[in-house]
Amino acid sequence: MKAETFLDDDYRPAEDEPFMNERQLEYFRRKLHAWKEDILADSRDTVEGLQENTRNIPDVADRASEETDRALELRTRDRQRKLVSKIDSALRRIDEGEYGYCEVTGEPISLKRLDARPIATMSLEAQERHERRERVHRDD
Repeated sequence: MKAETFLDDDYRPAEDEPFMNERQLEYFRRKLHAWKEDILADSRDTVEGLQENTRNIPDVADRASEETDRALELRTRDRQRKLVSKIDSALRRIDEGEYGYCEVTGEPISLKRLDARPIATMSLEAQERHERRERVHRDD
């Protein structure tokens, strides 16, 4: 088991330090874990809320409105479930030493992009090319 890397609470990865050094990896590991915990806590709250709010509403319009709200909440939770999977994948890439590098080009992904979207797997340029190709093929 490796020793825990010390990070100040105000630490932010900087361009002038070695890319994906221990401090940067620990910063992103903590960020991803915190994000995952927030999502899981929200999911638990949703499940509890759905269980508590199960009631028989006589008015058809009110019942339809509540069902629509539930469906929207469940759709949101499904997207977050998929996000948790991407977070787990990013954590695995950290453990395997592949985190922070574009899966297409192998080039480093910018720290600003990773800070904004820590589950990013492609550099901004590769992502833009991918999205352009998707649009072209979708229009066919």
